[in-house]
Amino acid sequence: MTLDDVRQTGATNIVSSLHQVPIGKAWTENEVRERQSLIETTAGDRSPLVWSVVESIPIPDAVKRKGGEAKAEIEAWIASLEAVAACGIPIVCYNFMPVVDWTRTDLDFVTPTGATAMRFDHERFAAFDLFVLERPDAEKQYSAEDRERARVVFEAMSEEEIAEITRIITSALPGSTTEPLTIPAFREKLVAYSGIDAARLRRHLIEFLEAVTPAAEARGVKLTLHPDDPPRSLFGLPRIASTGDDYAALFDAVPSPANGMCYCTGSLGVRAENGLPAIARRFASRIHFAHLRATTREGDGRTFHESAHLEGDVDMVAVLRELVAEDKRRSAEDTIVFRSDHGHRMLDDLDKTVTPGYPAIGRMRGLAELRGILHALGAPPN
Repeated sequence: MTLDDVRQTGATNIVSSLHQVPIGKAWTENEVRERQSLIETTAGDRSPLVWSVVESIPIPDAVKRKGGEAKAEIEAWIASLEAVAACGIPIVCYNFMPVVDWTRTDLDFVTPTGATAMRFDHERFAAFDLFVLERPDAEKQYSAEDRERARVVFEAMSEEEIAEITRIITSALPGSTTEPLTIPAFREKLVAYSGIDAARLRRHLIEFLEAVTPAAEARGVKLTLHPDDPPRSLFGLPRIASTGDDYAALFDAVPSPANGMCYCTGSLGVRAENGLPAIARRFASRIHFAHLRATTREGDGRTFHESAHLEGDVDMVAVLRELVAEDKRRSAEDTIVFRSDHGHRMLDDLDKTVTPGYPAIGRMRGLAELRGILHALGAPPN
């Protein structure tokens, strides 16, 4: 998409990152200003755009494994944060998922309308884990019934299907903050996390936050932690941003106002026990960035697919009512930035090469629907 395409959807804020900079290398102010100039330099007859969110400054694997001991990596991250702050960009989104970032098994699951969506199929995932990755001890984390169903799924897969699911899971999906991996490298990464349970990973995140929030707070930058996606353990790895209580533990440990939340309805909504409006109320003052999308749980809930923004298991009207109420308590300079996250591949996007999860038309439909709700709630977007 071009910047004019963005303007034509009605969007006003840009979410971007310096994806070309290797993970762990400090960003420079000049690099950030160059990107900012590209976004914000506006011809006299065009609507202005603002780079308001960095998503993400990736957190190096060493920080997740070592916490505060990864001093060089944390110092480089703070240097990147300082470069962002020097350019007046107020929000940084990040995640703390080890080895794999957001994970799906299918990128073009066909919906009843003929549009396609991304999907996480628990049985296909288990088949990959048990019979392609062949992770040691994986058997212990699946029931006998799960293992048998995974075996049947695996044996029905063609070589092309095995190669495709391997590519999807190991190659890092768009926006991922982890490195693409081969199967041997994947196994090595998992071994590196041996002995790191949820309590230890949470401690490492707290140590990271204790190191970086003073710099963020001093410069007026809000750090927003994105939920785990999906919000549960994968490959035996711990996940520590999956529930409201997970976030509460982090806010209690590091109460700095710079320690905030990226409120992703799609990620959190995969867990039936995550009451989305209640989470929005509970952490209203901590929410600075919102990813608004919907998912539909299938069967026992371990399989899900991405639904249209006003469908599925997310009550988007109730969610936006909470976010609007919080916005009304804030100054105009501190309102929550939201985006219509993900979208179905539909219409002529079906005949184009598109970035998985980010086809223009599906996201534009979602944005229009969300803007409609905001108007109905008496809070039209600026």
